[in-house]
Amino acid sequence: MPRRIIKRYLPQPHQLQEHKHLRHLGEWFFASDLWHLSRRSTAGAVGIGLFIAFLPLPGQMLIAAIAAAWARVNLPVAILMVWVTNPLTMGPMFFFAYKVGTWLLGSPVYGPELDFTWQHWLQTRLAATWEPFLLGCLVVGMVAGITGGLLTLGLWRLEVSRRWRNRKRRKAISQMEK
Repeated sequence: MPRRIIKRYLPQPHQLQEHKHLRHLGEWFFASDLWHLSRRSTAGAVGIGLFIAFLPLPGQMLIAAIAAAWARVNLPVAILMVWVTNPLTMGPMFFFAYKVGTWLLGSPVYGPELDFTWQHWLQTRLAATWEPFLLGCLVVGMVAGITGGLLTLGLWRLEVSRRWRNRKRRKAISQMEK
């Protein structure tokens, strides 16, 4: 993956250190290895971010920041990947995770009935749906995280090899012209 393109969209640590709300986070947040863009650091951050994106918890960005700091992977990429879960994608993602959980447990799929309110459905069906939902979220999150991390590693490697081939080709052409 082109490092220059990624760096263009990521904030600079020195800009964030000057921010009034982030100033108190200290050295653990602004450590250089958490902001370094390398193949492994970026792939790990993509994996962590995608896994956390499927967790139905509030504060996903904070959880991703703590996990990235603990795993020593790229912090901004991990936080950015959490935004896969947004108001437009949350419903389909979590419903898919719920269906995966029901398939793994062999339980029936419940949906909100049209003649009842959402609150009634929560009161009557929540006990039957929370286990498959959480299991599905964990399984789909792990699969998405592993797949995203491996895909990032592969794409990064392809981009680097493409650049090496182009560099070799340009060098050969320039030597032939001499």
